[in-house]
Amino acid sequence: MKRFALLLAAMFALAADWPQYRGPNRDGSSKETGLLQEWPKDGPKLLWTFADAGVGYAGPAIVGDRLYTAGGRGTDEFLFALDLKTKGTPKELWSAKIGPLFTWKGNAWNAGPNVSPTADGDSVYVLGGFGDLLCVEAATGKEKWRVNLPRDLGAAVNPIGGGLEEPTPIGWGFASAPLVDGDKLICVPGGKQGLFAALDKKSGKVLWRSKEVGDQVSYSSPLVVEVGGIRQYVQVTNKGIVGVAAADGKLLWSYKREYEDVAIATPLFRDNFVYASVGFNEGCDLIKLIPKDGSIAVEKVYSSKEVQSRDGGVVLVGDHVFGHSEKGGWACQDFKTGTVKWSEPGIGRGSVTFADGRLYCCAEKGGVVTLVEPSAEGWIEKGRFKLPTGSKKRLPSGGLWTHPVIANGRLYVRDQELVFCFEVKK
Repeated sequence: MKRFALLLAAMFALAADWPQYRGPNRDGSSKETGLLQEWPKDGPKLLWTFADAGVGYAGPAIVGDRLYTAGGRGTDEFLFALDLKTKGTPKELWSAKIGPLFTWKGNAWNAGPNVSPTADGDSVYVLGGFGDLLCVEAATGKEKWRVNLPRDLGAAVNPIGGGLEEPTPIGWGFASAPLVDGDKLICVPGGKQGLFAALDKKSGKVLWRSKEVGDQVSYSSPLVVEVGGIRQYVQVTNKGIVGVAAADGKLLWSYKREYEDVAIATPLFRDNFVYASVGFNEGCDLIKLIPKDGSIAVEKVYSSKEVQSRDGGVVLVGDHVFGHSEKGGWACQDFKTGTVKWSEPGIGRGSVTFADGRLYCCAEKGGVVTLVEPSAEGWIEKGRFKLPTGSKKRLPSGGLWTHPVIANGRLYVRDQELVFCFEVKK
């Protein structure tokens, strides 16, 4: 009986982990329950602040009592692990060098790694701003293997607005989060050798490239989905949305759209529908994937300028999409029709995460965090607070762009070198 109780406890802990960018299912949502439905006047209790995370926009990946994230310290980027069992500010257990600090002359927006690590079993995978992809032991940080995307895989980032055109386009740095799928690690190097690359997750050996798709990679991250029994990887690029077969990387379908500025937000998927949104007056698209005789057709449902998610992402709650839009501010949109139910300025541009019937909205300027009921009737706020301090290392044109994370009853907010942890369990 005791062993059964321990097993149940372990299963619960796993269900509340946040092992990768955008959470367990890469949809910005947590299955966790028992969280505060309304915050006290001054917000939830601050448990600790870790002040040495370095520069960058990588969010936390949390598994059990470990937190993994990455940041630039001095002239290099590092992956590091924190011990969440520590009373007070967590102890750093180990760090592993990723590569040189991502930056370029004249860049006032970002420095350091852009994307959260991916934790899987006894391994952690991380991607640096210059395309250094490595796998380390979760327990010790010891390096298992590494690949440099530009040098080894001919990678190319769409350079709209960015820098460093030579020897390869690198734009604002690599930002497409690695995805573990079974024995494969899926990365998105982009370039003429193929948009996707499937690597053996244990060795880093290339298993296949999606050679039919030579798009440069955007700043969006891939999804794994199944349509008509066909497992596939979906990616938003500046040329639209594509899906390739998980088995061999062959092109299954594509939707041409021509996004003319940086594509950052990760798409949403439900019931064979794919939703993508891009800021800078580009808008949103919903397409339907229709399987037939082993192939997949694409049907456009709508293409609209009404919701333009720049870098804060969107979440799907019930039948509605919630997030910040460059047009109108925070918005609620009907997923299937594209109709905007409401929009309002709220806390200004920011990022969003969903857990236990509430939206966690984090402003990119001013350090304001709000708890919002996801209603189609309007912005219903259930609490707000301001972070006790802000980053002193953020570049002047940057913002608080790291998405909030909910794991094991705690809310994590990162602002460059600062990682804040709040108690949000009832």
